[in-house]
Amino acid sequence: MDFDLSDEQTAIFDMAKRFGAEYIAPFAQDWDEAGTIPKELWPKAAALGLGGLFVGESAGGAGLTRLDGTLVFEALSMACPSVAAFLSIHNMCAAMIDSHGASALKSQVLADTIAMRRFTSYCLTEPGAGSDAAALRTRAMQNGENYALSGTKAFISGGGYSDAYVVMARTGGDGPSGISAFLVDGDAEGLSFGAPERKMGWKNQPTRQIQFDDCRVPATRLIGEAGRGFVYAMQGLDGGRLNIAACSLGAAQSAFDATRTYMAERTAFGKSIDSYQALQFRLADMEIGLTASRTLLRQAAWKLDRSDADAARHCAMAKAFVTETASRIADDCLQLHGGYGYLQDYGIEKIVRDLRVHRILEGTNEIMRVVIARDLVS
Repeated sequence: MDFDLSDEQTAIFDMAKRFGAEYIAPFAQDWDEAGTIPKELWPKAAALGLGGLFVGESAGGAGLTRLDGTLVFEALSMACPSVAAFLSIHNMCAAMIDSHGASALKSQVLADTIAMRRFTSYCLTEPGAGSDAAALRTRAMQNGENYALSGTKAFISGGGYSDAYVVMARTGGDGPSGISAFLVDGDAEGLSFGAPERKMGWKNQPTRQIQFDDCRVPATRLIGEAGRGFVYAMQGLDGGRLNIAACSLGAAQSAFDATRTYMAERTAFGKSIDSYQALQFRLADMEIGLTASRTLLRQAAWKLDRSDADAARHCAMAKAFVTETASRIADDCLQLHGGYGYLQDYGIEKIVRDLRVHRILEGTNEIMRVVIARDLVS
């Protein structure tokens, strides 16, 4: 593995960082308080190729590698990890449609998806099926040229906001082999939304429960083959875990940079607080964590791009280690800011709140340890 980024990769990182600094960071706190992200942001992101990062170039996407993708989400998360993670969800949906959708479906929806005229959310989790996603109960019954979906999805980022939803529903018997994937329009008959969830973090992502009551979906909106939806979902998870780790890393780096500046300017007992060795050691430990996280994350992405046999284990390791390390660093940064870190004006408390959920989604970190252990003893 070459630890140097190519000129192209450096340009990708710099482009995403500039976009975040100009179009996201100045407004992130306002969007957090408003509980939504203006949809006007997305076409601006799409103009830089951020709406189809993992969609093939032949289909109009950017055709990036998974390593390239971690650079994008690390850079964007320096402006706001919640906005970056929301964009990651849309890209996961776009990649699934591109990889598995029929030609007719792709010709209908992919161009608008890549251009982000059509924002797409992902619906897998249910009230009784979180970590055990294969136990989902939402059902899709075929009736001629349509399916009727019935069931409930929970914790859906973009619920009531997005223009379309990639939905996992049961078309067959129990277990993973009975699950299929569908693309459901946001205005489909029989689709309704619960009240906005009140959350600790990720507040600018509108999150609701979604209800399907005999929701009519044309059979042409089946993604790929019937009974293969769970396979498609699991294939996307390794990349999703890398993305969420990258979002944690970028936010923690931002908090760390702000803390170094603050410590150089803040004085106590007649000298700047970064001149005290005890606090210098805190900075050193954070730098160790950031560097180790970046190395582990990029190695995992490199393995996934190569389709190595142990790629899933390394993606799980990166997700668990980076999200936990980044959360600890963000909390330490808040502590080093003292009382100011607890105030919204300094931005650290938002990072602490936003990063907490990263240890839960894309597979909890407990599940990551199950994935790792099973691979070790199999």
